[in-house]
Amino acid sequence: MTITTLSSREFNQDASGAKKAANEGPVFITDRGRPAHVLLSIAEYQKLIGGPASIIDMLAMPGVEQIEFDPPRAGTLSRPADLS
Repeated sequence: MTITTLSSREFNQDASGAKKAANEGPVFITDRGRPAHVLLSIAEYQKLIGGPASIIDMLAMPGVEQIEFDPPRAGTLSRPADLS
């Protein structure tokens, strides 16, 4: 993995070069010498955020049937309104 650092000016002048560099590793973009942004390939970003994004995918995960889940009955969640 190669880490590349570009100034904002360099990034603006060669965005396609920055995208190519992002295929090899993260590209740090600096603003006044301080890191301000990171450019990643979509594959690296998806690895970073990890796993499925939808509840349907999460429910379909292998091993999910072994997770204990015993929600309370709906009758115990509510109480009569006090209108006095």
